[in-house]
Amino acid sequence: MSEVRVLTLGCRLNAYESEVIRRHATAARLTDTVVVNTCAVTSEAVRQAMQTVRRLRRDAPGARIIVTGCAAQIEPDRFAAMPEVDAVVGNAEKMRAETFGALSTAGSARVVVNDIMSVRETAHAMIDGFGSRIRAYVQVQNGCDHRCTFCIIPFGRGPSRSVPAGEVVAQVRRLVEAGYPEIVLTGVDITAWGLDLPGGVRLGGLVRQILRHVPLLRRLRLSSIDQIEVDPHLKAAIAEEPRLMPHLHLSLQSGDDIILKRMKRRHARADAVRFCEEVRQLRPDVVFGADLIAGFPTETEAMFANSLQLIDDCGLTFLHVFPFSRRPGTPASRMPQVVGAGIKERAARLREKGQAALATHLSAQIGRDVELLMERTTEQAGLGRTPGFAEVETAANASAGALVNVRVTGSDGFRLRGEYLDPKCAP
Repeated sequence: MSEVRVLTLGCRLNAYESEVIRRHATAARLTDTVVVNTCAVTSEAVRQAMQTVRRLRRDAPGARIIVTGCAAQIEPDRFAAMPEVDAVVGNAEKMRAETFGALSTAGSARVVVNDIMSVRETAHAMIDGFGSRIRAYVQVQNGCDHRCTFCIIPFGRGPSRSVPAGEVVAQVRRLVEAGYPEIVLTGVDITAWGLDLPGGVRLGGLVRQILRHVPLLRRLRLSSIDQIEVDPHLKAAIAEEPRLMPHLHLSLQSGDDIILKRMKRRHARADAVRFCEEVRQLRPDVVFGADLIAGFPTETEAMFANSLQLIDDCGLTFLHVFPFSRRPGTPASRMPQVVGAGIKERAARLREKGQAALATHLSAQIGRDVELLMERTTEQAGLGRTPGFAEVETAANASAGALVNVRVTGSDGFRLRGEYLDPKCAP
């Protein structure tokens, strides 16, 4: 191995930052190097990061291993103590070209991790692509000013800070000109975008600027949003902008008001239900996904039942279910815990109900004509996504990155099947 290899663990923001890391490390002429961009959202994520490092050392004994990302920022000493690790780099430092320039010299520091809470600006780098020309991520925000009791991420990312609108628009335009039909806006708390910038523009205004100034952009998506922070301009954009995709992934976490308070969330159950009802009136084809935590400390069976019922009450389709993971350093880790087996059982029930909701949603799509963004093809089949983010399997004639029209002909409960409407694509 002579090139720089970057392994991404965790979120879409990490995926964007990994491309910046790759460019900085390549420009610094680092060779035989693996950079592991870690996640720290749960204790399990940190364990997996350490396991990945150990496996890398076994598979590539001569490579230089650099660990960065949230786990490295929060627990630098833990990774520095690993004999497999050659350098530990903080979340702010990983975005700077000079960090990798220094790592290319003899005698460079083994640990380069500073106080993330002192960072007040988001380092922004223009990138040209993410490998295949399908979907690209653009960072619009970093950090978080909230303190949910289960979450350690603010201490890995620092305070909330926004990328100025002009830089975001320029990055989107650059990627569209490079051939990307779909852009995803990403960050730690993207609905906080603009609060630290002059002018009072919020995320809805940013969406409008992107769509107005980049007319060739075919699809714009939002990563996970906090529905209680959604501004009126974003609701208007959802209703009026067909190029803003009708798939919203919500940070709900629980359907029980007492648990939401103990999580220190800023919404009540009724707020979540009301938001989904309002947005569905504005955009009838909207599809909701959500993050839900099973087995949060003090959660009773009745409290958990409220989370199960939230799937129906909000009309949720795509669930990300997290069994509660006790994270040292968080207030939730000091609360009375649910027995481990109970956590797993509740997570399984949430996933089962979520899968049933997905199957019902997919069944309702049969017979409809939809536009697909093709993601990959093999000799046997192609796979694309609808505006609502459902997967559709087709014949293999359209290339990855193409936008094609299909008629939905069936579903297996997990993904749809479709036939091309364009004769040029049909087998």
